[in-house]
Amino acid sequence: MANPKRVLITGATAGIGRACVYAFHASGWEVWCCGRRQDRLESLQSELQERIHSFALDVRDHAAVEKALSEIPPPNLLVNNAGLSRGFEPLWEGNLDDWNEMLDTNVKGLLHVTRFLLPRMTENGGGQVINIGSIAGHEAYPNGAAYCASKHAVAAITRALRKEACGTGIKVSSVDPGLVNTEFSTVRFHGDTDRADRTYDGMTPLSAEDVAETVLWVATRPDHVNPAEILLLPTDQASAGIVHRQDSE
Repeated sequence: MANPKRVLITGATAGIGRACVYAFHASGWEVWCCGRRQDRLESLQSELQERIHSFALDVRDHAAVEKALSEIPPPNLLVNNAGLSRGFEPLWEGNLDDWNEMLDTNVKGLLHVTRFLLPRMTENGGGQVINIGSIAGHEAYPNGAAYCASKHAVAAITRALRKEACGTGIKVSSVDPGLVNTEFSTVRFHGDTDRADRTYDGMTPLSAEDVAETVLWVATRPDHVNPAEILLLPTDQASAGIVHRQDSE
């Protein structure tokens, strides 16, 4: 991979994205990161200080993406992490605003960023795109139709892009976690932290740091090695619907 080691991480203000900022920074990378919450970006900038550059960006806004990304140097690595889940109900009870937010962020946002950066990365000698997918991109589950659709779309985009980019010097990979204890469930349940916490009752989920370490591992393989798709699960989880839980009584 060309030097300097420069990564752009989207959705960097919480969870997996934030953990990726720390992991890559600790490994000596020059980290560029963005997200919607300016105060959290400022906190990261203040804490890490060197080799970190942050800027506010909503990846749903195509014009804002092009403006912001035209002002930064091309990365060697793009980590498309920005994403979320909203709502957990049967499709016929789904909220249209929730659906639009998920699809616009998880799918179109990823497309906006990748479309703009890929030509610049290629001109700069190549690099890698790592998309943060989900077990929801491998199998669908009840009450998650729109979210699962968005993550199936991420899987399809990743697989198609890998074929399109073959021979260009760009590697394309995905890291697809199962249950991870981040703000994910709190966001899904619209701030209901009690319900969110019950998602992990009786089992040990992944941490954001577990996922970030895996992303860093994918990014640091030799140039001729591409871990194309990693499904990363906690030991207590066998599938989207099969989770071993200890009796808490």
